[in-house]
Amino acid sequence: MADDPSIQDRIGSLIDEEHRLRSALQAGEITVDEEHARLRSVEVELDQCWDLLRQRRARREFGQDPDAAEVRSERTVEGYTG
Repeated sequence: MADDPSIQDRIGSLIDEEHRLRSALQAGEITVDEEHARLRSVEVELDQCWDLLRQRRARREFGQDPDAAEVRSERTVEGYTG
């Protein structure tokens, strides 16, 4: 199980990857399709990381073990409506 700092580091890496992809597209190094496919993957993983971090914080706040939090599926984190 990842701890909060490692999850935050992963979030930072994914944000950096988003920026690199956008720069690569602007520089003509990748196609729009390549950028969109990779961005979609990055965005899903980012949402999963943020969700995991929120779960861990909530569990900690309510006296539960934060290490019991689990990465939720893409369908779950991308299906939030609230």
